Amino acid sequence: MRTLDDLDVAGKVVLVRSDLNVPLSTGETGERLITDDGRIRASLPTINDLRAAGAKVVVIAHLGRPKGASHSELSLAPVAARLGELLGCPVPLGTDITGPNTKALIVAMDSGAVVLLENIRFDARERSHDVVERQQLAGELAALGDIYVSDGFGVVHREQASVTDIARIMPCAGGRLVVSETEIFRTLLDSPARPYVVVLGGSKVSDKLAVIDNLISRVDRLLIGGGMAFTFLAAMGYEVGDSLLEPDQLETVKGFIAQAKASGVELLLPVDVIIADA
Repeated sequence: MRTLDDLDVAGKVVLVRSDLNVPLSTGETGERLITDDGRIRASLPTINDLRAAGAKVVVIAHLGRPKGASHSELSLAPVAARLGELLGCPVPLGTDITGPNTKALIVAMDSGAVVLLENIRFDARERSHDVVERQQLAGELAALGDIYVSDGFGVVHREQASVTDIARIMPCAGGRLVVSETEIFRTLLDSPARPYVVVLGGSKVSDKLAVIDNLISRVDRLLIGGGMAFTFLAAMGYEVGDSLLEPDQLETVKGFIAQAKASGVELLLPVDVIIADA
């Protein structure tokens, strides 16, 4: 994997795909407040190293699941403000993503400056199942810069315009976070300490199929939580009411359960849940 150390970025516009999907709450006057800025802080090493090397940094990120439409409550404006505080420099928001406002901000950038694009998922092409649509957005993004850096480890597995399609058409490298997490994964997969326990969560089993398939023969104990636990519970014969369930994954999950039993892997699921009105 190419890294930042392999790049000559002085004076160039570097597009950085970060994972800034932070939790937000609503304040007393309706303002959106970041309740945990951990992901923003995790993006700083890459951004700061690029700035120090003379790059003009344009950050691409998403927030929540706006489903291809603009929603004020999912704007990255609070993230831009917090990122600016942590970097110690202004971070203007490119409100139209690849439009004239953003292009004007980039043209005006000096070396070391940072611009954050508005929530990339406001553009329906980002997550489109139509390859041509995704490639069109990737092309518009690529036209904004010279080099692409992948640093959003939480999204690197997703087939999306700002993640995979853009990497196919621009000079690219892994950022500090991606390199660090990749090294951790390499250790966990090749020579983990024992007992090897993995905790998996999230809403959908379908998002984790490859991960589970890869891990289930390597781990000693697998703990399943989050919304995906209900599909496992249903596969074991439990009623899950109106809880999140992927019926089309039941047979796959039954296969995982059988594989874990055959491999001597202890599969742990929640023993109790809080019941509330849907």
